[in-house]
Amino acid sequence: MLRCAVLDDYQGVALGLADWSRVRATSLREHFTSRDDLVAAVHDCEIVVAMRERTPFPAEVFDRLPNLRLLVTTGMRNASIDLEAARAHGVTVCGTSGGSTSTVELTWALILGLARHLVPEATALRAGGRWQSTVGADLHGRTLGLIGLGRIGAG
Repeated sequence: MLRCAVLDDYQGVALGLADWSRVRATSLREHFTSRDDLVAAVHDCEIVVAMRERTPFPAEVFDRLPNLRLLVTTGMRNASIDLEAARAHGVTVCGTSGGSTSTVELTWALILGLARHLVPEATALRAGGRWQSTVGADLHGRTLGLIGLGRIGAG
């Protein structure tokens, strides 16, 4: 059975979000800042799933992972993967598709949280202070300016 490592699974949820029954999958929750630690953790894996651009895969890493055959990245692009080095080492690199709704929803949640001082209010309440010690800003009638939309922001 092929060995697979899922990198940077901070929340430890990756193995519950897909059918991994055809591989021996391991979720690695900690982020590897050193190339030596990364190589040690995945040296015996044929498949690695990299979460976005969190962990770089330069030529030096491919040189040190002779068993690696498939590198999957969440999303369709990953600037931290040296595609030439992957090709030279016979490693197939592919990405997963995904929707943009969660990013948009999180963005609106953060905007609303900032406008209504949600974090300071919740922090004060948890510390035994008062709730509603600040006055939030109304968003009705305001204009939102966006810079650098990208694919998600333009959709």
